[in-house]
This record gives sequence, structure tokens and C-alpha cells, in this order.
Amino acid sequence: MSETKENIFLFVPNLIGFARIILAIISFYFMPTHCILACTCYVTSALLDAFDGHAARYFNQSTKFGAMLDQLTDRAGTAGLMMTLATLYPKYTFWFQISLAIDITCHWLYLHTVTLQGRTSHKFVDMSENPIMHLYYTNKNVLFFMCAGNEMFYAALYVLHFYSGPIVFGIGLFKLLALVSMPVAVVKAAISVLHGIVASVNLSIIDMNERAALVKKDE
Repeated sequence: MSETKENIFLFVPNLIGFARIILAIISFYFMPTHCILACTCYVTSALLDAFDGHAARYFNQSTKFGAMLDQLTDRAGTAGLMMTLATLYPKYTFWFQISLAIDITCHWLYLHTVTLQGRTSHKFVDMSENPIMHLYYTNKNVLFFMCAGNEMFYAALYVLHFYSGPIVFGIGLFKLLALVSMPVAVVKAAISVLHGIVASVNLSIIDMNERAALVKKDE
């Protein structure tokens, strides 16, 4: 009796992930000229990020591919927005470049290292042991606030180039949103740097373990 093979690419959470990619690409295309359409696609893509995880748990369809797809879509979406911001605010290009570099490299290194270490050794540095990072990892409201605040900062900067918005407390709404959310974006970047540092330490532990195993094998 033949077994029915599953096609993980057709899993519900992964289909949501593909839809996010399509929306992000449409958003990228219209970002330089059509603010409302670009924002609609970008925000919808970001909001769907909250549904793929629920779908994965509900349908029991959690996969490594889905987790990687989710992370890459997040990073690519932010990268596309920052590239546009660099063209809209050329004076601040350097800071957008630094922010983009931190976001991509630190998240990639951390995710790749977690995959390599397999969470099998207590010798690895675990950031969740730190009370602040424990709160960041275990409290969904805190995590949502940090991620949403970070997205709000860059999105507000983007919209501000086209519209100032209604006046609130003497300044335009989108400028106010950018100012309020900027500290969150800075803290989020600092946390990303911490991810990168811890991942580097853990990766060095993997290297040392592998080298020690080779030496023992050659003895």
C-alpha cells in the first residue's frame, strides 16, 4: 500500500507566506510613486504574518521551510522599504544602510546558528535566561509592541514623504508617529545586535566542539 506524500509547499501557512511575498513585491513596485497602494499591500503582507503561525498550529503544519520563509519575508520586506527610504531621504542613507545591515546579518546568523546547534547543549548561551530578554521572548504583547513599533517608525517615515497627515499636538500625525516610535526602532536594532553577538559566541562553541571531536578522532 503506497503512502501519500505530503507537499509542504501547499500547506496553509506556506500558502499564506507566498501571498505575503506577492503583496510585498507589488508594494515594492509602487513604493516610489503610489503611497496608498504601496502601503495597503505592505501592511496587508505584514498583518498576514500574524496568521501563518496560527494556521501552522491549527492545521499541525509547522515546518522548517515555513519558519525560514516567514523570517526571510520579514527581512526582505523591511529591506525593500529601507531601500526606498534611502532614495526618499538621501541625507540619511548611511543610517538606513546600517539599520538594514544589522537587521539582515544578525537575524540570519542567529537563525542559522540555532539550526546548527539544535538546542541540544546547555553550554550554549541562552538569551532567554536574561530577565529582559526572557520578557521579550515569552511575552507576546511585548514582542508585538517591539515589532509593530519598529515597523511603524519606518512606515511613518515613508508616508511622511507624501503626506503630513492631520495636525496633532502642533505637528503632523505621521511625523508624530515617527518620533514616538523611533526609540522602539533603536531598541529593536540593539536587540538585533545582541542576537548577532550571542549567535557568534554559540557558533564559536560549535566550531570548538567540532575541532575537539576531530582531534580526538585523530588520536
